[in-house]
Amino acid sequence: MRTTVTLDPDVEHLLQRRMSEKKVSFKRALNDAIRESAAARPVVHVETPTFDLGVPAIDLTKAMRISAELEDETLIAGLRRGA
Repeated sequence: MRTTVTLDPDVEHLLQRRMSEKKVSFKRALNDAIRESAAARPVVHVETPTFDLGVPAIDLTKAMRISAELEDETLIAGLRRGA
């Protein structure tokens, strides 16, 4: 993938030092640094609890239509109030 990155001066210095020490290109130095950083971080698995909310009180197969109708009612009420 080809992309443009803007590096902070300290990061640029670190990459230039890596390029010099390891005699590698900018691309190689950046890719290696990202790989090393990603490998050093532990993978965190997050589990989100779920809850049974029971049977819906209304038919949700047309939820967007219901939402639009409620929004229309709110807009009309606001217009009647002069808002």
